[in-house]
Amino acid sequence: MKVVEHLAQAKDTLISFEVLPPLKGKTISSLYDHLNPLMEFKPSWINVTYHRSESMFKKKADGTFEKIEVRKRPGTVGICAAIMNHYKIDAVPHFICGGFTKRETEDALIDLDFLGIDNVLVLRGDAAKNETAFEPDPKGNRYAIDLLKQVGNMNNGIYTDEDIQGGGKTRFCIGVAGYPEKHFEAPNMEIDLQRLKDKVDAGAEYIMTQMFFDNNKFFEFVKACRAMGITVPIIPGLKPITTKKQLSVLPRLFHVDIPTDLSNEIMKCKTDLDAEEAGTKWLLQQSKELKQFGVPVLHYYTLGKPNVIRNVVKELV
Repeated sequence: MKVVEHLAQAKDTLISFEVLPPLKGKTISSLYDHLNPLMEFKPSWINVTYHRSESMFKKKADGTFEKIEVRKRPGTVGICAAIMNHYKIDAVPHFICGGFTKRETEDALIDLDFLGIDNVLVLRGDAAKNETAFEPDPKGNRYAIDLLKQVGNMNNGIYTDEDIQGGGKTRFCIGVAGYPEKHFEAPNMEIDLQRLKDKVDAGAEYIMTQMFFDNNKFFEFVKACRAMGITVPIIPGLKPITTKKQLSVLPRLFHVDIPTDLSNEIMKCKTDLDAEEAGTKWLLQQSKELKQFGVPVLHYYTLGKPNVIRNVVKELV
């Protein structure tokens, strides 16, 4: 079922989760162990992140270095199929521009279509670790809107191979990312919102937000989107703070602010266990307020902390 179909049928705020593919070398059982504690809440869908290959230099026996490509978390398409088969729950794979040609993207989308997966969240993706700024594959998509249009073309039976006439039409429901605190590369919020509207006008059916810790920023974002004429559902993405170190790591990596009240509580903690408890309480209050606001879905980035998310969600349902 498509994400928008879930939303249309909902009588109350839905719950969804997001997971990382296991590190290469681990089995699908490690993912099931991660998700099992959350299945009692009957999530409407599970998002699965997508990861590009990274270049690294490996030292050889003769002392020289060899450049190799390493993909630490492969398997997104297969994981989505496994989740749908194992749990009978819809899966939403992330699709990114970086590191993939248009043809590779098309082939992966064909695999999804054959597997009966009809949702994708399209993203530009981050720069590779060895890049100072994002660089697309020379034969790939540069921006998320370009990737979105490629998916939209396939929904209309248009493929990269111009020899294909009257190709089979896919039926992907396309989501895009939104940034309540502005994408860090956008010069200002107005331009960031216009780029978001362009994606919606190009066929995006819903917006999934970057994590945030101040609900007022989300409320202001929704209001600004509506003022821009963006009418599609806007889903808040939520993550708990579980260590003191995250007070500096999260703002640096994700370009989000930590509210003063929350940072003060975390800084008072003597251990990471105390910090996890404080972060859990904050996330629960965030969730209650957002549910009261009437958000269509509470989407949780589990990222190795399923029990923290479980403790929050069980207080809501």
